[in-house]
Amino acid sequence: MTRAADATRRSPRRVFRDRAEAGRVLANLLGAYRDRHDVIVLGLARGGIPVAWEVAAALHAPLDAFIVRKLGAPGHEEFAVGALASGGRVVVNDDVVRGLRITPQELRAVAEREGRELIRREAAYRDGRPPVDVAGKTVILVDDGLATGASMSAAVQALREAEPAHIVIAVPAAPESTCREFAGQVDDVVCASMPTPFLAVGESFWDFRQVTDDEVRGLLATPTTGAPRKAAARTPAEVIGRVAIDAPGGVPPRETLQELIGDARIVLIGESSHGTHEFYEARVEITKWLIEEKGFCAVAAEADWPDAYRVNRYVRGLGEDTSADEALSGFERFPAWMWRNTVVRDFVEWLRTRNRLHENNGQRQAGFYGLDLYSLHRSMEEVIGYLDKVDPRAAARARQRYGCFDHASADDGQAYGFSAAFGAGPSCEQEAIDQLVDLQRNQLAYARRDGLLAEDELFYAHQNAQTVHNAEVYYRAMFSGRVTSWNLRDKHMAQTLDALLQHLDRHQDVPSTRIVVWAHNSHVGDARATEVWADGQLTLGQLVRQRRGDEARLIGFSTYSGTVTAAGDWGGIAERKVVRPALNGSIEELLHETGRSAFLVSAQISPGAAEPLSAVRLGRAIGVIYRPETERQSHYFHVRPADQFDAMIHIDRTRALEPLEVTSLWIAGETPETYPSGL
Repeated sequence: MTRAADATRRSPRRVFRDRAEAGRVLANLLGAYRDRHDVIVLGLARGGIPVAWEVAAALHAPLDAFIVRKLGAPGHEEFAVGALASGGRVVVNDDVVRGLRITPQELRAVAEREGRELIRREAAYRDGRPPVDVAGKTVILVDDGLATGASMSAAVQALREAEPAHIVIAVPAAPESTCREFAGQVDDVVCASMPTPFLAVGESFWDFRQVTDDEVRGLLATPTTGAPRKAAARTPAEVIGRVAIDAPGGVPPRETLQELIGDARIVLIGESSHGTHEFYEARVEITKWLIEEKGFCAVAAEADWPDAYRVNRYVRGLGEDTSADEALSGFERFPAWMWRNTVVRDFVEWLRTRNRLHENNGQRQAGFYGLDLYSLHRSMEEVIGYLDKVDPRAAARARQRYGCFDHASADDGQAYGFSAAFGAGPSCEQEAIDQLVDLQRNQLAYARRDGLLAEDELFYAHQNAQTVHNAEVYYRAMFSGRVTSWNLRDKHMAQTLDALLQHLDRHQDVPSTRIVVWAHNSHVGDARATEVWADGQLTLGQLVRQRRGDEARLIGFSTYSGTVTAAGDWGGIAERKVVRPALNGSIEELLHETGRSAFLVSAQISPGAAEPLSAVRLGRAIGVIYRPETERQSHYFHVRPADQFDAMIHIDRTRALEPLEVTSLWIAGETPETYPSGL
């Protein structure tokens, strides 16, 4: 079987600090082989030895070197045409040899030269010790990465002659195609990351210095088994278990929240799925505390600006809606359940009641706002609707400019983006810019009309015009690259957050507005602590940290198993799906192993948690789509939790968020799978 990674189009270069850290990551993925008497770890010398030592030490397995020498093309020695392995096994790529017109004599000379070096290294590395006996054993072959796989292929073929019971290949980085190819040749393949595009093994490491003979000798002479364990030694899960703070239902004690939040003005609270009841409920309870005890006056959500502003009017006693359900009815675009669910409905009612109770005692009302930019056409309608009331001539100009978009479907920004990107329709970028500038030019006159309420409505209209501009750019960028469009979206959210802060602070003598942000972990977490950073991807959490420093706090959520509301495809029906138990080597698995049901862990509060949370691990991200059948490729990426978040809240088993419109498919749910047995 194959446990592989990252078939999505991410580029996880610079995932590992060095080979030792890569080995520890691999060891987490190889946990099923720990403490087995039949397991032997062989590191391909030299680069694979530091990786293999960490694997062997973690699995408590014997370690030895398996030496493979690349057979380089004459005159181009860096280009492999084959490999020579311990035991004298030679593997040659016949197509390459023919293509380069390498003669048998030239190939023999290269093999003889590399054979002498192989013998020298075997003698030097083992210091007289014989090779370990692998007959009947499970052998884990470890290297620091695979490119063409020629060296590993030679190792596998040479190893078979020693008749091991099973062969496992484990590497930190390799092309997806190479991992798939080896999956058909050996019993198990573990590729910790598969960069796309794959450039070179060294691109996955910050430190990829050449390994010396002395380092190899030292590692091989350092025992990985047999040494008595120190009484004080604890597993990472035990370390976290000792410092974790109980958080029933995902809600930490008030004193813990006080210590964590301090004087922060921006608190970003995540979710590792868009459809988990406990994440939403815990986030609501923490938000209530932030509003009541810390003076937060706004919730800024990963939601469309016009739809969220309708809710904002309701909770502040404005608008025409008479219930939270009605106020949330603007959320019609897929996935409606993100906001049209029982938890958000009840919070919206609470917020309206709270604002009513405090409207005469001097406390600021708390509002509800959206940060996202999908509402291209809805925002255009709102700009025109506003101008119809305050400046009919300006409304006419807006209609003419926005008429550029009429060739695209009124509810499909992607259709506009596709046609504009590929020349099938006009680009309306300049029209969107002109309208934004026009509104900005006249905003002072508009704001003077009706006091504070007019200022709010002008701000609402201006942000809609800004959203039209940014959404237009975003939808065109969707067809030029995933990272580009992602970055545009998160930059827009950060820009909207800054604008909201300035607007709410406009009449304050000292900036005092405090905002809580609701968004997915993948937006809330700091991209610099994840593998996507190497691909140029940024996140809202990263941008807020960079701009606000200690005024910001990032809180992430995680779960090990349960159910989730999600669709199988974009635009699909909401289903109640079974969440598979988290994968080996993931932060979710580590937190599960503490044995606690719900807790908060933070290196900021408990420095002892820093080490286990600083290791590179897999992190799961379930959005509005969940595909368990491709979970490793679709929903996991590498993270350093200690740097990604200021705190994590883990709820070990969770249940699906309940939509306000429950379908028969959601009620029926999904038949639990017998993963991983398949029986």
